Amino acid sequence: MTKLLPFFLLTTLHAADSTTSGEITTPYPTITNLSVEWQIEGDDDLDATCEIKFRQVGANEWQDSMPLRRVPAGTSRKTSKPFAWTNRLSGSVFDLASGTDYEIALKLHDPDGGDATKIVKASTRPEPIAKADALIKNGTKADLKTVQPGEVLLLADGDYGAAIFSLDGEPGKPIVYRSTSGKAVFSEISLTGRKWVYLEGLTVNGPVRMNDTEHCVVRRCIINSQFGVKAYKPGMMNACIEENTITGIRKWDPAIMGAGGDNEGEGIQFTGSGNVIRHNRVTGFRDCISHMEDDGVAQQMCNDILNNDISAGLDDGIEADFALSNCRIMRNRLTNCFVGISSQPGLGGPNYFMRNVMFNLTYSAFKLHRYSVGDVILRNTVIKAGDGFGNYTSEPFDHALIEYNLFIGGKTTDGLKFGGYSPGRGRGVDVQNFGEHRVIDFNAYASHGGPFEGKIRSWTFTKLPGTEFESHGMQVNLDVLESPAFPNHPAQVYAPADFRLKIGAPDVGAYSQGEPVPVYGPRD
Repeated sequence: MTKLLPFFLLTTLHAADSTTSGEITTPYPTITNLSVEWQIEGDDDLDATCEIKFRQVGANEWQDSMPLRRVPAGTSRKTSKPFAWTNRLSGSVFDLASGTDYEIALKLHDPDGGDATKIVKASTRPEPIAKADALIKNGTKADLKTVQPGEVLLLADGDYGAAIFSLDGEPGKPIVYRSTSGKAVFSEISLTGRKWVYLEGLTVNGPVRMNDTEHCVVRRCIINSQFGVKAYKPGMMNACIEENTITGIRKWDPAIMGAGGDNEGEGIQFTGSGNVIRHNRVTGFRDCISHMEDDGVAQQMCNDILNNDISAGLDDGIEADFALSNCRIMRNRLTNCFVGISSQPGLGGPNYFMRNVMFNLTYSAFKLHRYSVGDVILRNTVIKAGDGFGNYTSEPFDHALIEYNLFIGGKTTDGLKFGGYSPGRGRGVDVQNFGEHRVIDFNAYASHGGPFEGKIRSWTFTKLPGTEFESHGMQVNLDVLESPAFPNHPAQVYAPADFRLKIGAPDVGAYSQGEPVPVYGPRD
């Protein structure tokens, strides 16, 4: 005879599946993106959803945005200290106008109960530029400590040595140190502890230190150093690092690739939140752009890494490790890197990896290791020898969304290794271990130079679509590209590829038909 549960216990079990909505916040707005965090209780079966619409304040028409992602509460595993995240719905609204007020309409739905609708307001940050009527003064090294908030100091050409900047600007009144010729040359710069200080057009033959800074800018500078921009704990907040050319000391050399290689040096390495890293050209580092890891981490959320041109990353092109939520790694071009983008681990997410292009990676495109949680991998294009999308760790990632990417792998010399690791067998995909709460579908794969093959968990396949995985997956060839190119010899240095699709090709990858190619690196 079946034993019946007491009524109060049935009620409790049902209530755990329904959703109780809590506080909504919009933390760390950036210049072009907004984040939304909606705390909830319940929804143990993870079926709550939340639609988003948005509009500028005063506009009539609402626009659709990507739905919030369901993020169950969790804790990191095998990190030097535990990092925890809360039970919530979370996501971003992308590519907005700067300095603009928005309304965001949220519609929460749970089949088990707890539906709710809310409208919140949030504003993007304005472009961080000096006001048109700012007082402009000419100066030399002797004037570095005489500038007042709201003033621009035009620096004369010359050798400024090592400089420690000690003055703060104010909101709306930054202190700007500017060189129009690029010939104001520093051996290193410290902005430690500064607020509202902008560096523009300087040449720095050493590091730019930005520990404990707020609302600081490094723009159109030339930085030549083993370590470029550094912002160690407590990190930098609401910074803008843009339009810089940052060059390290490392060359594209297979002998020094990987985590154990003799490749020390970081292009832009930081911790903190609300930072915008965009349109930089970074080359010749262990990691070209990277978060801090483990004990070096202050809260890392709502950071934008956009439209950078990255090459010769001997370990990671972009290391987005220990990202908590709403970090947006979008429209970057990565060429000649050991790993393209690392997320080991993501701390709950969602963290977005969208419309990036990668050519000639000697190990893997996406490193989702150390039990990464919450990675959203959409519309990227990867062309590499070995496996197009390879992830081989025994520490499974979970709560990931991986859709509409173009992964092109290809045959390599048998036994070929870089940094002690193989680039793979030439499969379109070889992803061995992941959790149960993930979506892998609508992706296109190719195996250049050999018969088509892929592997997802224990399922090895020679044709698509599949059933449990990739039920809408596609088998393609290199000729889906308008200008097909393949890096047959990964140890060589390759120029960036043309990733545009041939007319009539499936709508996958970073470039959709009819859309302009993004600008990578500094804009004219």
